[in-house]
Amino acid sequence: MTADLDPEEFRRLGHAVVDWIADHRAGLDQLPVQPGVAPGWVRAQLPADLPDDPAPLEDLLDTVDRVVVPASTLWQHPRFFGYFPASASLHSLLGDMLSGALGAQGMLWSTSPAATEVEQVLMDAFAGALGLDPAFTFAGGGGGCIQDSASSGALVALLAALHRAAPGWRESGVTGDERVYVTAETHSSLAKAVRVAGLGAQALRIVDSAPGSLAMDADALAATLKADVAAGLRPVLVCPTVGTTGTGAVDPVRAVAEAAGEHGVWVHVDAAWAGVAALCPEFRHLLDGVELADSLSTNPHKWLLTAFDASLLWVRDGAALPAALSITPEYLRNTASESGAVVDYRDWQVPLGRRFRALKLWAVVHGTGLSGLRSHIRGHVALAAGLADRVRADPAFELAAEPSLGLVCLRVVTGDGPDADDAASREVLARVNASGAAFLTHTVAGGRYVIRVAIGSVTTGPEHVDQLWDRLRAEAAAVAGTG
Repeated sequence: MTADLDPEEFRRLGHAVVDWIADHRAGLDQLPVQPGVAPGWVRAQLPADLPDDPAPLEDLLDTVDRVVVPASTLWQHPRFFGYFPASASLHSLLGDMLSGALGAQGMLWSTSPAATEVEQVLMDAFAGALGLDPAFTFAGGGGGCIQDSASSGALVALLAALHRAAPGWRESGVTGDERVYVTAETHSSLAKAVRVAGLGAQALRIVDSAPGSLAMDADALAATLKADVAAGLRPVLVCPTVGTTGTGAVDPVRAVAEAAGEHGVWVHVDAAWAGVAALCPEFRHLLDGVELADSLSTNPHKWLLTAFDASLLWVRDGAALPAALSITPEYLRNTASESGAVVDYRDWQVPLGRRFRALKLWAVVHGTGLSGLRSHIRGHVALAAGLADRVRADPAFELAAEPSLGLVCLRVVTGDGPDADDAASREVLARVNASGAAFLTHTVAGGRYVIRVAIGSVTTGPEHVDQLWDRLRAEAAAVAGTG
């Protein structure tokens, strides 16, 4: 006797689940973007004990409708403008179903040759589509893999950088003189990677931004590197960002890499959000200088219609990650691995196990083509440009930074000075989010409160940006009236 479904029963229940998904996506526009529940509400709706007996699928779907959806922030909602998107297109869900059906554990080539080689093909093909240096492909001596997130990509890049800087690191660990270089706008995942690697906060160097910019000042980096080397410290990794989370700032990768190259420092480019825009030739300049870097990360699960998690990581030296990470107990030894003719992706990541993530990305590209992905990106960039024009034309608002691809940063203008503007911006954002009509987030740039509008959700169209703008203007007027 098996506890699993027989194929025919699975077919029936699967149709019910697919129908639920289709209905949910079709009705998203009518739902609030954020839930209105208090902490603990979900737990109070669910039984404390697990069931002894099986129950119909209909009961589970009913609980999802009653409890899960009302308590979910709807990331696929067309008026989700908060964080960079997690774009779970229906194409990618089909790929995820195929991956789940196979149930592959792709830690080694031998445990799933297809999982490994489909991923290799996709990584090389995307490198070409993005205009990356052929050195980042397997054929060129490098290669790529699909990590769960850019955070993991940053961590393994740092570990490879530590190994290159001190080959004895694998045995003796860190010494306390290692240094990692970022800006105040760099994603917090780099600070976490430094912590996880055992370097301590002292290892993190915050490089100044260029005057009048939020991007890294390459001259300041060069001076900091020179001073640290003179002091007997060991620069290990520099992380320029292409499209920072806060404001979409783009660090000058070429100049940063040239400064780092003088000291042999590993350069890891964090292009988690913006890097995929290089599929469009007109945005390929964003990756200028990446050919000088050692590694690059960008996320299809943000802007390429692929359900979380799927983050692409390339390295110029295909041996760098295995050199730092490979540990081979006897039970993992096999003829294919020891032949040296295959890639074992367990040596390219922190966990041993890995899912067949490539199938959902493959399903997206198969269903949309590169032309569809380019159109998706261009449409959002055009919507952001239009919103920025509206902000410029309205005296009640101002741009906090020039728009960056699909990201618009703005603030409310009261005429009563920066503190009043910041307070009004904070209140407008709170009102918009409380309404459920849209979801926004904020950042602080140059000491000022900034409203972020990140356009990139799968279903967002011009009408949804129009609705957001009308809501922003109405809430700004209401705040001005109560001031």
